[in-house]
Amino acid sequence: MRSCLSIGLIGLGRMGRVYGAHLSQRVPNARLVAVADLKPGLAESFAREWGVPKWYESYQNLLNDNAVDAVAVITPTSTHRDVVIHAAKAGKAIFCEKPISISLAEAQEMLEVVESTRALLQMGFQRRFDAGYIAAKKKIEEGAIGHAVLLLSTSRDPFLPPLDFCDPRVSGGLIMDMGIHDFDVARMYMGEVKTVHAVGGVLAYPELKSVGDVDNAVINMVFESGAVGAAHLSRNAVFGYDIRAEIWGTKGSLQVGYHRQTPILVLNREGITHDAVPHFMERFENAYLAQIQNFVDNVLQGRPPSITGRDAVAALRISIAATTSLHEERPVDVREVETAHHGSVPISRYRGSSDASR
Repeated sequence: MRSCLSIGLIGLGRMGRVYGAHLSQRVPNARLVAVADLKPGLAESFAREWGVPKWYESYQNLLNDNAVDAVAVITPTSTHRDVVIHAAKAGKAIFCEKPISISLAEAQEMLEVVESTRALLQMGFQRRFDAGYIAAKKKIEEGAIGHAVLLLSTSRDPFLPPLDFCDPRVSGGLIMDMGIHDFDVARMYMGEVKTVHAVGGVLAYPELKSVGDVDNAVINMVFESGAVGAAHLSRNAVFGYDIRAEIWGTKGSLQVGYHRQTPILVLNREGITHDAVPHFMERFENAYLAQIQNFVDNVLQGRPPSITGRDAVAALRISIAATTSLHEERPVDVREVETAHHGSVPISRYRGSSDASR
């Protein structure tokens, strides 16, 4: 059994640099041997900064490098299909950030190639590696709150990402790119989702109309078990990064997450105040590290992926159903979402519209 895994990193945007730093310095049984990014000079500058021996502008050239045993795919969602399929055919083990794709048809094609080549594909859903979310799962399994009957999942960003990222044709939009975490957590805690009903609109950032996304949404869920849930999504939590979950059971409840980053309260005549979680790295730094460490361990030890492509497709199907519900203004049965009909994220009717009430 190998003691060290040679990894190539594809994509050096915001998240790619996070994974690159972890693989370079904080995963002892991994060696980052190559990086690739289409932007001229970016891969070389990152490689020189972090001591990576090889860099490429073309991910295909990285995949052709025999020194690379596994790859981390941290590229825009709209590119995942091509990169993952080429990586599987090149015989690489693959870690891929969520969502698996913005198209169900493409995602299913990816799974077919992964299965036919017997490539290991592990998907990135870092909340499953967060201490709070893990502890809540154990408490539910132990029966600490009885039978789980209600889930409330909150995802709120402190500011608007770049507009080109918000474009549903690139990232899938708010419900898919952000909400897919909540749908994955929903499946982890409550089982399969049966129906969804989404409402939302362009309420805080009018510029989102130009790309066809929304900035706030609420997605109600009914699970196959009969339990219910809701996901609250927002781009305008101006106080900070707000990621939480509540699971209510017949004998109690669990709360995951926190608002206060530093364990200090300021008490004076103006009141009692504290700071807030700034952004995703401050909240989930350890979870991202644990996630990529888990991938490396699974490859080296010959274990199956902790989060499979089929898990990712299940969360994607819920995301597409919720986005369809938003645009068609009706509840949607998740089983409706098949490749022949709602096979990809709908293009928003908010594009160019002045309506912000939906």
